[in-house]
Amino acid sequence: MEKFLSGDEAFAEGIRLACPDVISAYPITPQTIVVEKLSEMVEDGSLDAEFIHVESEHSALSCAMGASAAGVRAFTATSSQGLLYMAECLYYASGGRFPIVMMNANRSTALPWNIYGDQRDSLSQLDSGWIQAYAENAQESLDLALMSYYIAEHKTVSTPFMVNLDGFILTHTYEQVDVPTPEQAGKFLPPYETENKLDPENPKNMAFSAGPDTNYIFKYKEHAAMFRAIPVIEEAERRFAEIFGRQYSGLIDAYLTEDADYILITLGSIAGLCREIAGQLRENGVKAGVLRIRYMRPFPAEALAKAVSSAKALAVLEKDISFGNEGTVFTNVNSALHGAGMTAPAYNFIGGLGGRNISHQDIIRIFETIQSGTAKRVNFIGIGEEENS
Repeated sequence: MEKFLSGDEAFAEGIRLACPDVISAYPITPQTIVVEKLSEMVEDGSLDAEFIHVESEHSALSCAMGASAAGVRAFTATSSQGLLYMAECLYYASGGRFPIVMMNANRSTALPWNIYGDQRDSLSQLDSGWIQAYAENAQESLDLALMSYYIAEHKTVSTPFMVNLDGFILTHTYEQVDVPTPEQAGKFLPPYETENKLDPENPKNMAFSAGPDTNYIFKYKEHAAMFRAIPVIEEAERRFAEIFGRQYSGLIDAYLTEDADYILITLGSIAGLCREIAGQLRENGVKAGVLRIRYMRPFPAEALAKAVSSAKALAVLEKDISFGNEGTVFTNVNSALHGAGMTAPAYNFIGGLGGRNISHQDIIRIFETIQSGTAKRVNFIGIGEEENS
């Protein structure tokens, strides 16, 4: 069924189709619409779930962990300071191998206080052991809501999954979205089954302490499971295409990169504008391309390096800064390029912090400066020459 939905509403529809047993909810802008819609679905009977309105974001994820430990499918959602308030629990969830799905509405972190969208909240938590995907539009948001459970709950993965939507730009923008039927969703996503649960018939120790020798092994297994998610992502997308007719591209989404001299790498909703500019530059004889990172964890190092191997110069555009160094996405990309032995120069462009607009002209200038070689290693979009030096 075709519906006109915001990104938040589309994601809520995807969660409804995934049939979670427990939803632990705490409102925070610009995520609130997701849990509001889910509460309405529970109230009208279109979703059979226990909806628990908790007193904080920390409690929201704690509640989801408790539900997962009891052996049921769990969901929660947050944004910005709420995600940071959950930070302690993020590590508990991944270390406990609880395949919780959480939607994060990307929003700037304080101070200064700001409700608009950048990606510093989720990118600050890359080391927490969660799979991280970044949606570009409302349709992908809905589809990731379904696929995230398939991937997280796979017996070889058993890892929590964070789906990120750009605040307001995606969460509150309306688009035409195809909403699958419950029958289709049921064919794609099997009922939740796990041995990682409290079971009186098969008692086990969960959420325990571990000394240096064994703790190290647990952390290695957590790391290995993240890499095992890569073929499961591919498997999920193959099955998704067979049932729903929409094909996704794995960890990355490459556009005109096969023969590109100049490639812009980014993530999230800004990718659409970047592709539009690359197409225009192609018409003017410039071999431009765009690579969108769909998953920051597991990081697509091999796929990324292969996709940009023809480039003479690369730009990484991100809504993040690791103060005192460079953008976190740039650090990850540079490591992948270095590991692949690439020598093409790469430049970092920081923009969109606090929701500041990244314009059509800004993207053109990025391509112009990497083509001319006049870009600095780290460049702040819209900051004057003096401040940017």
